[in-house]
Amino acid sequence: MTTWVVLPVKPLGLAKSRLATVLSAEQRERFAEGTLKRILGVLKLVPQLNGVLVISRDTKVLGIARDYGAKTVQESGQPALNPALMRATQLLQAWRVDGVLVLPADLPLLEAEDVVGVIRAAGKHDPAVVIATDRHRDGTNALYVRPPGLLTYDYGPGSFNRHKQQAMDAGVPVFEVESANISLDLDTPEDIGAFYRVLTGGDMPRQMGMEEAFEVVLAALERGEFG
Repeated sequence: MTTWVVLPVKPLGLAKSRLATVLSAEQRERFAEGTLKRILGVLKLVPQLNGVLVISRDTKVLGIARDYGAKTVQESGQPALNPALMRATQLLQAWRVDGVLVLPADLPLLEAEDVVGVIRAAGKHDPAVVIATDRHRDGTNALYVRPPGLLTYDYGPGSFNRHKQQAMDAGVPVFEVESANISLDLDTPEDIGAFYRVLTGGDMPRQMGMEEAFEVVLAALERGEFG
């Protein structure tokens, strides 16, 4: 049974724009590039995967992906996430892939065991859907769908419940996986504090600003100390 990962990646210069008030553009770009490289490296260690498909309109992102052996699709214009994922899934359907795992590109704690756990959660069920949410139980941080195209992607605020409901409405077995590594992504200033706690074992000092705290996170990421 063949399984591919689809990894949608925004242009590095536009990464984490919602955090522009607390992080510099350079910090946000470093985080995006460092996390992308780490995820691609982790995915190469998962024997259950047959391939990785990276979709982006950033040529630098696509070049990095190819360096790690991933296939790439270059989007044009300003593609919305859900239609872009559907196009990638249609391509995998044409390649006769049995299952697709969609991952975001901002999970720096991701480990090979987390990916294996999501795929194994489906067991021998076919069709099947496996979902892992974020720490707020709002978004979808991992979505495994077998066969591809079974769901209509509905990413955005509240997507976790919408994806689950879609599967249940279709009568498809849906399995939820809880993973601390998958649940922690970077969307809010509070997430910076969460990463800081994971790395240091303590809360940010009161006198420490967000940029300074995030430098601790970035330095650890760039030194390969995550995981």
